[in-house]
Amino acid sequence: MRPTSALALVALCASFAAGPLAAQGFSFSRDAAQQQAQEQATEAAKQQRISELLSTPCRNDLKGKKIAVVIGEVQSNGWIVAHWENYGRHYQAINTRLRALGLTTFTPEEIRRQIAQAEIDAYFRNDPDAALSAARRLGASFMLRGLITAQSSFNPLVRVNQVSVNMGFTLTGANGRIISNTEASSASYAGADVASMALTLVNEQADEVVAKLYSDYCRNAGLNAGAKPAPK
Repeated sequence: MRPTSALALVALCASFAAGPLAAQGFSFSRDAAQQQAQEQATEAAKQQRISELLSTPCRNDLKGKKIAVVIGEVQSNGWIVAHWENYGRHYQAINTRLRALGLTTFTPEEIRRQIAQAEIDAYFRNDPDAALSAARRLGASFMLRGLITAQSSFNPLVRVNQVSVNMGFTLTGANGRIISNTEASSASYAGADVASMALTLVNEQADEVVAKLYSDYCRNAGLNAGAKPAPK
């Protein structure tokens, strides 16, 4: 076959192959633009939800009441580790946002001075007496318990690490009454530093989690919810 005939045949095949795609209006750039627009719309909706939650009126006396924030990390074997050295960065992700909203929280040092580690461990085992004892020792009006689970795995299809994070927070009064329950989850591909990606995912979800906690706190934390339990 002559070169000119070969070129003509290639062009003809290309036109047939492109025909259905052109008829469907396919465009890589258009597809990317649509995906970007969808992501922007999702983020805008999220920011709108956060704005609405943070607009909840909150009494000044509630902002002055002290909240004890304790966070545990669920290990792969199911055990909950609530040592400061394990959850310090996760704690800061939540605590700094609570304080930025004007709420009053204990420092980790205050909590460690007043509550024994065994008591904190019992609290994470859903021991109600441990929760009441911890609140009494601290003089806390409210307790915020967070559980964070970070799981990592290797994806053989794309040959990269991936990490998923689940967060659950329960805010209770010193008398044990539940004021707020909120959860969030996220997942992403990760490089070699899986722990940093897990923290990034926590921070990405923290704004909406704290906004929900704040809204519930301002609406539901009446005087009875924060009342100190009667001594046994």
